[in-house]
Amino acid sequence: MSSPTGPASGLPVRMPRPRQPGRHRRPEPVVAPEGAPAFVLAVPGTPGSASRGLAEEVVSIARSELPGLDARIGYLDGDDDEYPTLESVLARTAAERTARYEQALAAGREAAEPQGPAAVVVPLLAGPESALMRRIRQAVMDSRTAVELTDVLGPHPLLAEALHVRLSETGLARADRARLFTVTTAADGIILATVGGDEAVQAAGITGMLLAARLAVPVMAAALDEEGSVAAVAEQLRGSGSTQLALAPYVIGPEVPDSLLDAAVKEADCATAEPLGAYPAIGKLALSHYTTALGIAPQQLAQGMPVH
Repeated sequence: MSSPTGPASGLPVRMPRPRQPGRHRRPEPVVAPEGAPAFVLAVPGTPGSASRGLAEEVVSIARSELPGLDARIGYLDGDDDEYPTLESVLARTAAERTARYEQALAAGREAAEPQGPAAVVVPLLAGPESALMRRIRQAVMDSRTAVELTDVLGPHPLLAEALHVRLSETGLARADRARLFTVTTAADGIILATVGGDEAVQAAGITGMLLAARLAVPVMAAALDEEGSVAAVAEQLRGSGSTQLALAPYVIGPEVPDSLLDAAVKEADCATAEPLGAYPAIGKLALSHYTTALGIAPQQLAQGMPVH
């Protein structure tokens, strides 16, 4: 596993074509540099068609933002058959990189020896779910490959936007505060439901403040995996004057069983929005974590900047 400061220099970079002159020239396409580490999305939870579809959509969004990206999916509870485990995906990624280098040498082509991480692992988690993150770290270590592991996706303003959209989709919030019409079913208090205990609740509170600013209603975070947490927050919101509550799942989806969300809705006795799922911001944030781990920005990739 590489150091948190990022990979070593020396990765070959695809150079851009000469730019066309003129004020109306087309923008240069943003492309992944040749030889860059693979982007590996670490998917928690029990694998299934729903989680695979979600993960594939997130990866598709990342690829659309950065064409040429070597993107892969590893399941924390995979079976190495239909759903490859994170550990096996990382081991195979490293082996393929070594094989490409050896093939280039055997063919008499000039090739730089692989340096830095073979992959950057991005957890498909909105908040710091400590138990799942420990398992992801263990899978990274068990793969015995040079890997850079990023942080979870939140807190981030884009996640507040995603929560707002999910609430508006079910009529629990206005899609745009600037509009004059009134949504009669709009909630006047939001329970931001996360997983991961107190640490996750504190982290979710940051995104909650951003969401409260967007909706102009109180937002309080609660832990789905702590008995009584959701009910206590619901009681506190009602005690402060909120009469129409809504539960906003601050989860992407695969990391929690549906039964846990269903129980929370009953506990709070309120309406609920859908989980974040494959909202476009999720793919963009995952890619942002990937490029940040490499110490580069997307615009640098387009300009053919070397990776350090």
